[in-house]
Parts: sequence; C-alpha cells; structure tokens
Amino acid sequence: MELNQRQKEIIDLVKNNQPITSQEIADNLELSRAAIRNDLSVLSLLDILDAKPRVGYFYKGERPEPGSLDSLFNIKVKEIMSLPVNLVEDTSIYDAIVTMFLEDTGTVFVIDEYDELVGVISRKDLLKMAMGNRDLNEIPVSLAMTRVPKLITAIKDETLLMAARKIVDNKVDSLPVVEDEKVIGRISKTSISNALVDYATEIGSD
Repeated sequence: MELNQRQKEIIDLVKNNQPITSQEIADNLELSRAAIRNDLSVLSLLDILDAKPRVGYFYKGERPEPGSLDSLFNIKVKEIMSLPVNLVEDTSIYDAIVTMFLEDTGTVFVIDEYDELVGVISRKDLLKMAMGNRDLNEIPVSLAMTRVPKLITAIKDETLLMAARKIVDNKVDSLPVVEDEKVIGRISKTSISNALVDYATEIGSD
C-alpha cells in the first residue's frame, strides 16, 4: 500500500517528536483531529505507528539497515523503546500486581499528578509487600517503590550499547526513558534482545 503525502508527513512528525498526541500532530499540520483520524488509523493498522492512551503515538516502522556491528550498537533508544506502563502514586499494591500481570511486564513506573516520574516498582518489590498478613488494597505503591534519586534512567538519543551497559551494570530488567522528567518509553532486556534478533535476521537474509 502506497502512503499519501499527509501520511508521510505524519510519520515524520511522530519520528521526530515521539511520543506525540493526535492533537499535537493535527496542530503541526494545521488541521483538525477529525481530518487526520483516518490517516492515524491506517498507519496504526499497518503497524507503522503505535499509540498509548495519555502518552501519544510512537513510530514502529524504522529499523537500521544491515551493516557492521557499529550500526547495531549505534541504534538509538528511541528506535527500539517500548511503551511504558505507568501508575500513579496512590495506586494500591493489589492493583499494581494486577496491572503488571495484565501488561506482562516486570517493571512499572510510578508518576505523580503532573505525570512526572517519581519511582519504579518491580516484581520483586511487589512480592516483598505481598508477604505476610497485609491488606494489599490499603498499601500504596509509593511505600514499595524505588524513588527517583536512586533510579537509573535512559534518554531517547542514547545508543543501544549505552542503555545495555546501564542495565547490566545496575542489574535491572529495564530503564525508563525520560524526557523533561516524564516517562516517554521503556528500554528493557527484551527490547535489546529483539533488536539483536532483528539485526541478525536482516544480515542472514542479505
């Protein structure tokens, strides 16, 4: 399927500004949200764009061209990061466990009322809180999370290698990708493994 000019412009906007909301895309194109709704639907169905409620659109279509190992390790975090799973501070431990199960993730990021990152909670943290006779509906995640001063984060323009080193050195499963104190994505061992597999597959098919 050949994309029209407006769809190509939308892709460029998302690639350069992700995550970006439909309203922000419309404003940049000087159009209404209704006018671009079909275009966004088409790009999502083609698996070129992905959307997360209250976060925005992400670009999924780009992958590096096969080449040297340098090209692999210079892949940018923004090219392979996945959507973050966020919870607000007063979410209960019980609801956090349910969210983690439904989203199939090992780490959830905790945000405040301004959508800024304040902490991270892992499966291990939740397991510790679940031990003993406690009412998990009454305990907020803020009591179990690792708070911001101790967090290791990534930025979208870091390389895959830089992010991988942080994950290995700090013995964590994933890192929040942060911009202006807000979580815009997640880079994980799985993200990095998928990038390696994609790269090897492209090399093998060359």
